[in-house]
Amino acid sequence: MTRLPLWKHFIFTLALGLAAAGAGAGGPDIQHWRAKTGARVYFVESRALPLVDIQVDFAAGSAYDPHGKTGLAAMTHKLLETGTEGMSEQEIAERVADTGAQLSGGTDMDRTSVSLRTLSSEAERDAAVALVGRLLARPTFPAEALERERARSITQLREALTQPDTLAARRFRAEIYGTHPYGRSTTVESLEGLERDDLVAFHRARYTAPNASVTIVGDVSRAQATAIAERLTAGLPVGDPPASLPAPNQPERKYEHIAHPSAQAHILMGMPGLARDDPDYYPLLVGNYVLGGGGFVSRLTKEVREKRGFAYSVYSTFIPLKVAGPFQIGLQTRGSQADEARQVTERVLTNFVAEGPTEDELRAARDNIINGFGLRLDSNRKILDHVAMIGFYRLPLDWLEAYPRHVAKVSVADVRDAFSRRIRPEHLVTVSAGGDGERAANGKPAPAEAQGAPR
Repeated sequence: MTRLPLWKHFIFTLALGLAAAGAGAGGPDIQHWRAKTGARVYFVESRALPLVDIQVDFAAGSAYDPHGKTGLAAMTHKLLETGTEGMSEQEIAERVADTGAQLSGGTDMDRTSVSLRTLSSEAERDAAVALVGRLLARPTFPAEALERERARSITQLREALTQPDTLAARRFRAEIYGTHPYGRSTTVESLEGLERDDLVAFHRARYTAPNASVTIVGDVSRAQATAIAERLTAGLPVGDPPASLPAPNQPERKYEHIAHPSAQAHILMGMPGLARDDPDYYPLLVGNYVLGGGGFVSRLTKEVREKRGFAYSVYSTFIPLKVAGPFQIGLQTRGSQADEARQVTERVLTNFVAEGPTEDELRAARDNIINGFGLRLDSNRKILDHVAMIGFYRLPLDWLEAYPRHVAKVSVADVRDAFSRRIRPEHLVTVSAGGDGERAANGKPAPAEAQGAPR
């Protein structure tokens, strides 16, 4: 969705970021119900500012692209604002500007999101909600808009495919997920093959009320929130709840290099790791802070950057999704030292999996995560993001309140146990791309593809 300027007379007020939505130490009070339309609704009342933030999520991410139609989910979302029954793209843009609203959103592997920020005053709020409900329920997907956005997407993709970081990321995802939907990437050919009928069918199947999760945060009452949710989802197609995604299989250990004349080598290593509702969520979260998620205090930074100067930055992360999202370590380094950097990085990972953190490292990680948690809830927008995540993934309503308590209870033994079971060396995939230009300039041979993971 396009982003439009917000109301000038609220710029200063909004910059203060005061909309804490009642998020004290116990977290926001999340109310939940199911709308008459079948949509799930999550509501946090906040009277700090005369604003309402709304997000509608559908299980309509890239994992649901049909075979051979990668890019369909993103294209469907992109064209929602280009036409609806009785309104052209220009008329929609003018209507958005007239209401003073801000539309945004996006598509990831699991979900498509449409977000609205509007004044809470009745006239402006009702006009904005009615427009978004209309866009969600009755998009026309004009052929000329599809041609324009397809050409733009192909141009952007072709440019991205010249960059080693893009090549590494796409190959890494394909190697760790294989034929699982999370392993797919959009191609020029798949974009060229998209037809308007594909968008219509995807919308009819995925943008349904039973597939919708509506999150509302701001200056409205429960009754008003109920009316907003009903209006947003009343016109949606009727359909069945989405089928669940299968769990991915763990890959075989391997190393692959993608030749590219860049000076810097982009290196990724990892495997499928963590689901949103995973029982190992907190031990893996806290342990990862020590391993590579804690910036300058992490082991990877100390060993790879500070002691050896192999990389300006190196990180590790878990990306929780509906099913096991990726565990990923990433770094950039000069091509001539890429082999050494990979070996050191894997050695740090191997040692951490075997030994876990020290008591001092664990204490510092827990304290940092807990003490920084309040900053995640210091605005309506941040609360909306978290509550929408809770709603979409159907997590407990007290997830935010319980988060610090769960972190505080994590022990060294918990971290060691979770990592030893979940991060297995026999499943470690390593992909590098680029660095061949700098490697050649220093007289070092390019690594062979599929030569086995570095030791």
